[in-house]
Amino acid sequence: MAAEMQQVDEVIRRRLASEVALINQISHYIVSAGGKRIRPRLVLLFAAALGHEGPARYELAATVEFIHTATLLHDDVVDESSLRRGRQTANALFGNAASVLVGDFLYSRAFQMMVSVERMRVLDVLANATNVIAEGEVLQLMNMHDPDISVDDYLRVIRYKTAKLFEASAQLGAVLADASPALEEACADYGRSLGTAFQLVDDLLDYEGDTSALGKNVGDDLREGKPTLPLLLAMQRGSSAQREMIRHAIEHGETERLPEVIAVVRETGALAATREAARAEADKARRCLQALPESEAKKALLELCVRSVERSS
Repeated sequence: MAAEMQQVDEVIRRRLASEVALINQISHYIVSAGGKRIRPRLVLLFAAALGHEGPARYELAATVEFIHTATLLHDDVVDESSLRRGRQTANALFGNAASVLVGDFLYSRAFQMMVSVERMRVLDVLANATNVIAEGEVLQLMNMHDPDISVDDYLRVIRYKTAKLFEASAQLGAVLADASPALEEACADYGRSLGTAFQLVDDLLDYEGDTSALGKNVGDDLREGKPTLPLLLAMQRGSSAQREMIRHAIEHGETERLPEVIAVVRETGALAATREAARAEADKARRCLQALPESEAKKALLELCVRSVERSS
């Protein structure tokens, strides 16, 4: 997809332009850091799988990347993060106020871009997704330092905060191709399940990966008091002493106890169970593709199901 992603990058560069120097500086800093760019790839792959080849696909691929980037800017401020994609976060480098305001610029620019496509259904999908993502951010904030949330509450945050933009990205490809409502829903279901799998793996890598490979600090979730699935499962499966240790670590963001927490999530099989939950979501995504005709794009979408789960960064 190198040639197509180059077209997306060209739209990103053009649309980032602002007469305000600080906006240019910060937005270029975070976008140039790269990343997996899975969301724009989903727009392009579903459009290709369903036979759409118009230029609107590049505009919308860039749009979802802008929305994603805006959420990263705001997330890093809320989470007080200092490292992302192997570099200092924008808030660490430029300050919280500038990061929040440039995030707002990216959100508003994304809405200008989606309007330019002149498709009401596109606006409907992306406006709904942006609102749900914001709800997910607030839900996550409410769950911070709370070891008593249920697995269902945790999964709800994932589906709102992460999976919703995956879902919208996949759905946009179907919208551009004028797919039937049933086919559009199958594409959306794929994105939702893939996004859930992707976030589950992200959460387990916070206890299994290393900082250099991840591009962020291992243990950040614990420092922020996020009760993610590896911790919830470890508390369910561990001894009373292990359960109390993890509870206390979540409540107080005790990164100094990270080695002990990692030992417990490994010993209880919580990491393996989290990876298995991600595989189950990826399998659901794979089944959604049965509605698509055979193509190279469909093969790539099938491959994404595997890569999202078996990755180590």
